[in-house]
Amino acid sequence: MPSPFPTPQVLMIDADDTLWENNVYFEQSIVEFLSFLNHKEMTREQMREVLNEVERETILERGYGLHSFAHSLVTTFERLSAEPLTPELHQTIWNFAHRISEYPIELIDGVPETLAYLQERRHHLILVTKGSFTEQSGKIARSGLKEYFAAVEIVAEKHAGAYRDVLAKHELRAGDTWMVGNSPRSDINSALAAGINAVFVPHDMTWVLEHETVGPAPDGLKLLQVETFGDLRRHF
Repeated sequence: MPSPFPTPQVLMIDADDTLWENNVYFEQSIVEFLSFLNHKEMTREQMREVLNEVERETILERGYGLHSFAHSLVTTFERLSAEPLTPELHQTIWNFAHRISEYPIELIDGVPETLAYLQERRHHLILVTKGSFTEQSGKIARSGLKEYFAAVEIVAEKHAGAYRDVLAKHELRAGDTWMVGNSPRSDINSALAAGINAVFVPHDMTWVLEHETVGPAPDGLKLLQVETFGDLRRHF
C-alpha cells in the first residue's frame, strides 16, 4: 500500500506501553502494596487516590523511574499507616517497586514487524521516551528494537518545549513530523501543542496520571487514532 504522504515522514515513537508493556507491572506492584498496607478505615480506591497524589508530588521532586515510584510507596505508607516505618518495612515496600526491574521486556504485538515496515518505507524513526536515563536506556537495549531508530531521545518530561527541542536538535520540519504514543497527556496533547502531528495508540493500562481528554488537532495539524501499533502500516 503506498504511503498517503508525498515524502517520508518523521515518526517520533514512544516506548513504554507503546512498544512494550510497562504499566501493567506497576499496577501489579500497587495491588500488592495496597493489600500489604491493609488500611482498616479506607477503601482500596481511597488509598489509591492518596498514592496518586503522592506520586504527583514525588515526580516534581525526583522525576520518573523505579526510585521515584519506591519513594512514593514509602511516603504513602508513612501517611496512611498507624504502624511506624521500620527498616524491615522500608525494605519490603522498596521491593514492591524494584522487583519490576526483574521482569523481561514484553514487546506489544506487531511492533517489530511494523518498525521494520516503516523503516523500509524510509520513514525517519526517532524513539522519544521520558524517565530515568539509566532505566530507559536499559529497557531500550533489552528490547532489541534500537536498530530500527535513527536516534533515541530520553527526556525528563514530555511537554511542548521538549518536543520543540527535539525538532530543533534534529532539524526537523514540524509539518512532516508525528508523535506516536499511548499517553493522551504526554504523547498526544503535548505534541499537538508543540505544532507537530500525532498518532494516538490507546492502551488499556495507560497510567492514570497520563489520562487526559485528547484535544482536537489545531488548524494545519493532523491527529490519527489507531487500534493497534500494527495499524500504522495502513497509514504510513
